[in-house]
Amino acid sequence: MDLRSIVMGICFVVMWSSAFTSARIIVELTPPISALALRFIISGLLAVVLARILGQTWRLKMPQWRACIILGICQNALYLGLYFVAMQTIEASLAVIIASTMPLLVALASWMFLGERMTPLTLIGLFAGFAGVALVMSTRFSGGVDMYGVTLCIIGAVALAVATLSVKGATSGGNFLMVVGLQMLIGGAILTVVAVGTETLVIEWSWKLVAAFTWTALVPGLAATLLWFKLVQRINATRAATFHFLNPFLGVAIAAIVLGEALHPTDLIGVAIIMAGILAVQLSRRPKAG
Repeated sequence: MDLRSIVMGICFVVMWSSAFTSARIIVELTPPISALALRFIISGLLAVVLARILGQTWRLKMPQWRACIILGICQNALYLGLYFVAMQTIEASLAVIIASTMPLLVALASWMFLGERMTPLTLIGLFAGFAGVALVMSTRFSGGVDMYGVTLCIIGAVALAVATLSVKGATSGGNFLMVVGLQMLIGGAILTVVAVGTETLVIEWSWKLVAAFTWTALVPGLAATLLWFKLVQRINATRAATFHFLNPFLGVAIAAIVLGEALHPTDLIGVAIIMAGILAVQLSRRPKAG
């Protein structure tokens, strides 16, 4: 893996991990589904307009359309929608830890449903990763945690794993920026319908809300998604997913720095175990040279 790919991967995980902190700020000041729907509409329109300026077309190949729909539903509407609702009652650090199980869930699903071989390193990584999550969760449960929010996060993580397994069809055939924009608009459209039917639009305007929303829409929303697709095109999805092992640490660290969320010793131990498990799983799934 060359230096440029490493820099791209690190930038992606910093952006992705910061989304939980900015989302936590947003959902404290505005209805979560409405805010997320607006974010996707803004980010999606920006991506589509930029794609058209660059000469890309929305006449996508069928695998790309299928991937756009799956990503729009599973990644945007379900995963992020559920997480935005959940973070009204749970901390950003706990949300990012649960979301970070996605590579573990992808590996488990690939073995269970796609016939992928389970190597000893994969098995060790899965055991370590889920054990680390269990350690963190046991501490949070003893201190009191909202089970409804946790359940939403678990369902969202499963939806993200499904979306991740569909990414291959979205990155082939070019027009990657158009794909990014269209899958966001699909998610935004679904969430708009949900928001109209379930939320009352009451917003507590402040500079924090404007800053958090702008960051969420432009950085994790658009820039990180675009960077992820470019990274997958450059080094393939399996190698790119290796960088996800940094997400638990970065997500917890950013939440602690920006939001002042408490860090418990068992959190740090659990995060380290999760990181080791994710790294082991991703390394075990990389194709052998030659």
